[in-house]
Amino acid sequence: MSKTKLFENFNSTSSKAWKQKIQFELQGKDFNTHLVWNSIEGIDVKPFYHSDSFSKAPTIQHNASNWNIGHSIYVNSEEKSNIHALKCLKNGVESLHFTLPTASISIDSLLKNIDTSTLSIYFEPECLSDQLIKNLQTYSEKNNSLFYVLQDPIGQLSRSGNWYENLKTDIQNLKQSLTSGVNLKSVLSVDVGLFQNAGGSMVQQLAYALAHSNEYLNMLDGNPIKSVVFKMSVGSNYFFEIAKLQALRVLWQSLTLDYGLSIDCHILTQPSQRNKTLYDYNINMLRTTTECMSAVLGSSDTIINMPYDELFHKRNAFGNRLSINQLLILKKESYFDAVSNPTEGVYYIETLTQQLAQKALDLFKDIERQGGYLKCLKSGIVQRKLKEHAQKEQDLYDQGSEGLLGTHFQQNSSDTMKSELEIYPFIKQKARKTLLEPIIPRRISEEIEKKRLKDE
Repeated sequence: MSKTKLFENFNSTSSKAWKQKIQFELQGKDFNTHLVWNSIEGIDVKPFYHSDSFSKAPTIQHNASNWNIGHSIYVNSEEKSNIHALKCLKNGVESLHFTLPTASISIDSLLKNIDTSTLSIYFEPECLSDQLIKNLQTYSEKNNSLFYVLQDPIGQLSRSGNWYENLKTDIQNLKQSLTSGVNLKSVLSVDVGLFQNAGGSMVQQLAYALAHSNEYLNMLDGNPIKSVVFKMSVGSNYFFEIAKLQALRVLWQSLTLDYGLSIDCHILTQPSQRNKTLYDYNINMLRTTTECMSAVLGSSDTIINMPYDELFHKRNAFGNRLSINQLLILKKESYFDAVSNPTEGVYYIETLTQQLAQKALDLFKDIERQGGYLKCLKSGIVQRKLKEHAQKEQDLYDQGSEGLLGTHFQQNSSDTMKSELEIYPFIKQKARKTLLEPIIPRRISEEIEKKRLKDE
């Protein structure tokens, strides 16, 4: 049945008519005061959205059904990591993410018995190494592999306050990687999750991601870039997070078109650590489930879930299995891979996407007027702005305007955690010499948790 036949017996209603009806029902109360709320992003959220707000019908930016269930593994041992990876693949994982502490990893041992021709695999080295790129290139040519190498020296500077070596050497190594890794799907990434976990607004996350990327486009001018992997973190603001991911694709397309380039925007998404809690930790599973749902509907390419006990337990089989099962339930039982454009026609999300994209674009232009991301980072502007927003958000929780279940309200006073701690759950900061102030991730509930642990 066509849409015309389905709705031909119903009269269309304009947004003006809807608002008049609402005003009547309010019986003199102010529409904006009672039904419009202002988000921390500076966006007014209305009670309804209508198609006549758009000059043309919105279009979906990416196929939201082609997403992979990912899992992250830190490679201390190639053999043990290989066994872990094979077990995860047997349990339903569709994509692997390996963190490599050194460049001397044996790729053959790590990927033994793994079919890399049908599996997207991400390698995140903790250094820049042309030899590693060459090894991955050789393996890829032999096995027709789908490899993404997450190299982000500007992200390293932002996170640690230092380059791997220095600006000139790091960028030269990145250029060499583009030459050595021509068969790899990508050798370049941008860590946007750092801004989210440090308390940055969604507008800041998008603008800094764009400015961060723009530094690479300028530095690597003339070098062929096929794809950039954006590492994203999503929080619990469900619809806004969907819009944030979609806005990233809109902004990236706009930026690359200005350069006359066609570079794929590949999104690797994880739940945020910022809103996760030590006490009533099972609630973390509820948080990560809705965050993974946002990641799917926002059109992520791969989603890596966070184990519910990651803050205080070493990685373990039970936590890993539960995190994978959450994604399996979304995909295999809730059919979150069945519809390619699930947010099409959702005018609320489309409006949020446009507003976030526009606000981020305005901030991006302001950053460029000030000399670009690196200059703003070195002068401390980026760090200061992130801390200002993080404190603004923290104040909302401390004052009770916002709250985390089990932490700020409905606390279980008999809940104890001191005996459960296998790892230190708070920020560790070592005194060291840095070129600039690093961007420090911080969880919202840290101060409350420190006090509760002390009082146990």
